[in-house]
Amino acid sequence: MKKTLPLITLFVATSAAAQMQASIPSPEAQITAAVLAAPADQREGATVYGYDENGEMVMLRKGNNQMICVADDPKKKGFNASCYHKDLEPFMARGRQLQGQGKSDKEIFDMREAEVKSGRLKMPKQPSTLFVFSAPDDRYDPATGEVKEGNYRYVVYIPYATAESTGLPLRPEAPGMPWIMDPGTHRAHIMITPPPSAKN
Repeated sequence: MKKTLPLITLFVATSAAAQMQASIPSPEAQITAAVLAAPADQREGATVYGYDENGEMVMLRKGNNQMICVADDPKKKGFNASCYHKDLEPFMARGRQLQGQGKSDKEIFDMREAEVKSGRLKMPKQPSTLFVFSAPDDRYDPATGEVKEGNYRYVVYIPYATAESTGLPLRPEAPGMPWIMDPGTHRAHIMITPPPSAKN
């Protein structure tokens, strides 16, 4: 039994690695799907991050404009891609780093808040936008990167803004109405969630 255990372990590890590789879309498909989150006129020049055959995040394409896109995480349910202004990269990268360390959402929020206040982590001085495009698994084809009838969400970061400084409500009172989330913090942002299309 002891002699066969290493072989069994190796088989399981090899099978898991093969399954991971099979579930990671090609770089081309990841890029095609990721840039759908960006405005159409900014897709071609966007930098794109995605996943290699081991499931590790890597740069799939270096762009030449202000947009950075992140491909769908194949380990998570549903399709979700995002694109954001390059000035948000320190904030976004730090969040990914802390998430990779197993930090909770609250820990990530508190740590970034402290780092921004100390000057260690830089937030944009001007309003900066994040675009999110999502869809259920059955509307996403990982082989081609095609997404049918997805939904958009828009986030405009305005650090330390408040309802009083912007005139925005603390919650939406109508479908698609802009509102402010996390007011008075480094993560203060305008949320705009258009209602789903009739087909959805």
